[in-house]
Amino acid sequence: MRRWLHIVPAVVFIAATAAAVQFDAPGQPHRTDLIYDGRFTFVRLRWTSDFGFSRRGGFNSAWNHDYPRAEQHLSLILQELTALDIRTDGSLILTLDDPELFKYPIAFMWEPGFWNLTDREAESFRAYLSKGGFAVFEDFDGEQQWSHFEAQMRRVLPDGRFVRLDNTHRIFNSFFQVKDIDAIVHPMSGIRPSYYGLFEDNDPSKRLMVVANYDNDVPEYWEWSGQGLFPFDASNEAYKLGVNYVIYGLTH
Repeated sequence: MRRWLHIVPAVVFIAATAAAVQFDAPGQPHRTDLIYDGRFTFVRLRWTSDFGFSRRGGFNSAWNHDYPRAEQHLSLILQELTALDIRTDGSLILTLDDPELFKYPIAFMWEPGFWNLTDREAESFRAYLSKGGFAVFEDFDGEQQWSHFEAQMRRVLPDGRFVRLDNTHRIFNSFFQVKDIDAIVHPMSGIRPSYYGLFEDNDPSKRLMVVANYDNDVPEYWEWSGQGLFPFDASNEAYKLGVNYVIYGLTH
């Protein structure tokens, strides 16, 4: 996968930027029928489940949590703070075995604690990650959900082993310097998060293929920013993390 990006210095506070960005602008529908044109496009992964959450083709499911405002708001922040050529008129929802996924270097998944793979999806997702794809898993917590998520990932990368990430990893300094990753607590429960990574060849000196925000729901901050539901400082840090993930995925 090709990666190209021009970055401008982050010299403004996100809170000020967010205040200037017109969130949830009326008369601007969020499109999902986008055709690849070379610009960065936010991709959300749609999955099925044996737990009764997912309805294939519908929106009454766990994978669509925070949709579409989380991706809308993060995309607008990226547009304001970087020189990234990004689509803000919509995003894509793709399954893990959709050939179109290979055109997009970064994909996000919500609620992977309830996600079930088919064999075809496991094979396709393995190829996507191996060829340079970067996946971010959001919004899951508790040992049961982690165990289920880890079991699904073993079907994708049987030899892959998750490593807990700390502040020293370059992903937390790829655009903004996130000084205390543990301070971005779960917006609802307030519990402290954990960040896990899965590296190419299980070598932490190589490319990070997967990052999992465990015991957290970072996009909840993106979805509700500007609404006064969460403190500005917390929302700022959550945006910094999201920006860093995109920049890292495009440059590694």
